[in-house]
Amino acid sequence: MRLGHLSLGVSDLSRAIAFYDAALAPLGGARVWSNERGAGYGPPGQGDLLALKLQNGTVTPPGPGFHLAFDAPDRAAVDAFHAAALAQGGRCDGPPGLRPHYGPTYYAAFVVDPDGNKLEAVFQD
Repeated sequence: MRLGHLSLGVSDLSRAIAFYDAALAPLGGARVWSNERGAGYGPPGQGDLLALKLQNGTVTPPGPGFHLAFDAPDRAAVDAFHAAALAQGGRCDGPPGLRPHYGPTYYAAFVVDPDGNKLEAVFQD
């Protein structure tokens, strides 16, 4: 099975675009399309893997147990993801570091985006 893409609802598209432009860049992600109702992110020059969709009213993120993890090319990219996310209004949900309870080389950082979606960047040697 291969996942086609994932969509997240956002309450402020401009704010979400600024956040995801900055946070995904260190991971090799880029905005591959945008319009007045949404934006899509994926590898440069390809289709989207993550779509942001502007919602009217209050946005409710997925509940407990859900988070979206992005593979990082190295530990420095995990660190840069975390720093960029915080600089764009994200909240730290776990600073960059080894997570030996997931595996001996599992290096990750966790953030919450401005709409409350839980995100992770992870690198495993």
